[in-house]
Amino acid sequence: MSDISAKKVQDLRKMTGAGMMDCKKALVECDGDIEKAVEHLRKTGIAKAAKKLGRDVSDGRVHAYIHAGAKLGVLLEVFCETDFVARTEDFINFCNDVAMQIAAEDPLAVTVDQLDPNLVEKEKEIYKGQARESGKPEAMLEKIVDGKIEKFYDQTVLLRQTSIKDSTKTIEQTLQELIGKLGENIQIGNFARFKIGE
Repeated sequence: MSDISAKKVQDLRKMTGAGMMDCKKALVECDGDIEKAVEHLRKTGIAKAAKKLGRDVSDGRVHAYIHAGAKLGVLLEVFCETDFVARTEDFINFCNDVAMQIAAEDPLAVTVDQLDPNLVEKEKEIYKGQARESGKPEAMLEKIVDGKIEKFYDQTVLLRQTSIKDSTKTIEQTLQELIGKLGENIQIGNFARFKIGE
């Protein structure tokens, strides 16, 4: 199907932020089905992003976000490969969205590896105790604890959190899409969340 309308291409571009040619190609490959084309672009964006992950990130920006009322603020560093990308609207918007995410959801770390192992062990002990208390058989305890720990990661690890801007994606998926779109490796560095009285 090569008679894809310009409006359809434009609509897909608005929805995904992908380039015009990528949108047209996706629509052709998906027989004009816009839903399938969105999914296709997401997959290819993630594939493109994976290739860029090993590249050096020596630029970026420190982004400050102060919530209305000035009682809550976030300082965040986000790295990229070039100053050019660091100054793009897409990159700056991503930094702001991530800072708002941190303000709203209060993650403990960017990745699972960065979580304090003692905290993870404590959580596991708590979950094991709760499972025992509720009368679950010993043989099932490990599986129950594993499931609860995964949920704990989804709540406390920034990259695994559901985006407050788009509940269909995690922060990691949003990051992968941005990498695919901007064509550079992008990484979230350190962050600090400040709240009056905490």
